[in-house]
Amino acid sequence: MLMSNSGRPARLRYLANGFRVLLPGDHVLCAVTGEKITLDHLRYWSVARQEAYVSAEVATAAEARG
Repeated sequence: MLMSNSGRPARLRYLANGFRVLLPGDHVLCAVTGEKITLDHLRYWSVARQEAYVSAEVATAAEARG
């Protein structure tokens, strides 16, 4: 049986130059806003906090709050 990852959140390990898929899915959630981010649009994350962000502005705000 073919399994579809459509609509399922992925679990990722965020690395300095990319990410590794630990559990397949088609999106992650922004750690600040809770918005869905499809994996092909994921550009911003924190390696230290292992969090994804929807935009550069949100990532900067998350970094500022510590």
